[in-house]
Amino acid sequence: MINKQFIISRGNCHKLGATIEKNGVNFAFWSPYAQEVDLLLFDNVNDDSPYIVHLSSRVFKSTYYWHVFVHGIGAGQIYAFRVTKAVDNSDSVAIGKVLIDPYAKRILFPDHYDRFAVGDEKRVFRNSLKCAVIDIDDYDWGIDSFPNHSLENTIIYEMHVKGFTADKSSGLDDRIKGTYRGLIEKIPYLVELGITTVELMPIYQFDENDARPGMKNYWGYSPMGFFAPHDCFSSDKSIMGPLNEFRDMVKALHKNGIEVILDVVYNHTSEGDDNGPTYSFKGLDKNGYYIVKNGYHQNYSGCGNSLNANRPIVRRMIIESLEFWHQKMHVDGFRFDLASILTRDKNGVPMNDNTTLLTIDADYQLAEAKLIAEPWDAGGLYQLGAISGSKWREWNGQFRDDVRAFMRGDCGKVKQFILRLLGSPDIYNEHEVDPQKSINFVTCHDGFTLYDLVCYSEKHNFANGENNNDGNNSNYSANYGIEGPSDDKSLNKLRLRQAKNFMAITMLSYGTPMICMGDEVLRTQNGNNNAYCQDNEISYLKWKYT
Repeated sequence: MINKQFIISRGNCHKLGATIEKNGVNFAFWSPYAQEVDLLLFDNVNDDSPYIVHLSSRVFKSTYYWHVFVHGIGAGQIYAFRVTKAVDNSDSVAIGKVLIDPYAKRILFPDHYDRFAVGDEKRVFRNSLKCAVIDIDDYDWGIDSFPNHSLENTIIYEMHVKGFTADKSSGLDDRIKGTYRGLIEKIPYLVELGITTVELMPIYQFDENDARPGMKNYWGYSPMGFFAPHDCFSSDKSIMGPLNEFRDMVKALHKNGIEVILDVVYNHTSEGDDNGPTYSFKGLDKNGYYIVKNGYHQNYSGCGNSLNANRPIVRRMIIESLEFWHQKMHVDGFRFDLASILTRDKNGVPMNDNTTLLTIDADYQLAEAKLIAEPWDAGGLYQLGAISGSKWREWNGQFRDDVRAFMRGDCGKVKQFILRLLGSPDIYNEHEVDPQKSINFVTCHDGFTLYDLVCYSEKHNFANGENNNDGNNSNYSANYGIEGPSDDKSLNKLRLRQAKNFMAITMLSYGTPMICMGDEVLRTQNGNNNAYCQDNEISYLKWKYT
């Protein structure tokens, strides 16, 4: 591309990201402490010699925002940013790093992707992440409509897109196993099962390399961007492939009366702590996007960093991300991972009547979207029954723990068990909310499967390579005499009865029930209660049982 020439003009910051306009593309992003910036235009994802557009703050910066209009380019153009000089040597930007757009709708991985992208300039260019300009309106939704199930009639099925069909027992062609397309093929099973809503574990582009050496991040709680679908879940690897295939899946689910809720992670990114990689937010404004004290990341997520959700630019990004997925991708709702982090201020202190959660609650473009909070974080904040905003629903962790303890036979649990059956009035009545405030579940992705809950008294996570030190130690589980699988018929009969009891209690209690993928066929993880890095048959659904 070095021989190409482009006509460049000042552009504007009316919309952040890459926006296709007449005769070209407008690029805009937030980086208040950058003094000089490069827009990098690549021929392809492995290009090591981009066309470099040098931007000076005098012309291309409006207060906090950078913007430039490039004439003659359009959808499919590959690009990235690079800060080359900071204001007063600020440590809030990273000089020389190739940075992806926080608003990118498509994130591209080069053949030799390097999380830290070190070496000479050509090597850094070649091995760094890049973005693609996307025409998001280039899709035919036909007569798609939102099912809009009432919470009284909702049954949620938490599932992993890849794990649902990746196992060879799925019977699908290898090209579509573990993909959005593969999920479409199995919709008849979901209809027969009787669920109304799928809750998809993270599908925002995440870094599979964010795990211990030799492992993969399977769960996906490691976001790289909040507008781009995960490309590895798409059988179509073209520029538009993941976006179109995701929308095909949503449209097919809607046609069969099934809603789509996304498990979203707005509490941290895969850039990790101060020793982690820098590929976007850290490089553009570390102290703005993250909660930072004395120069160091604050880790309320357990994953190295915490987004500064109550900073205006971050709040705006979260809101626009939600609106994008609801309006442009037709998603029906969202489950917020570690939502309590969104209630912390710039110093990490919890806020009453939190601005970000209340803004999401009242956003008119999200009026029909379901909102579910995981009302705690890894920093010790526990807000069950206290999430701001009347529209919010909550994962009821107390339901899980009290039902498990009662079913195990723990002493003094009868009252708590009855309260959980009645919709947890001890938690919610003070707020005068309906019973559906509570999302009732006994198992989810994080912890034992239903089968393992009645087969193991202790976790068995050695396969994760952390000496069984990871995962929750408080499982309220029981093995009923023998740890793990057994040939004892009477023991297996008892275990099956207990599993059925758990399922019945979840479905019949006041509130909205949620079941975990594979529990209906007693899927096992061999006692692993933290299979975040097990991208293999330990985590996959075995269709031979269905």
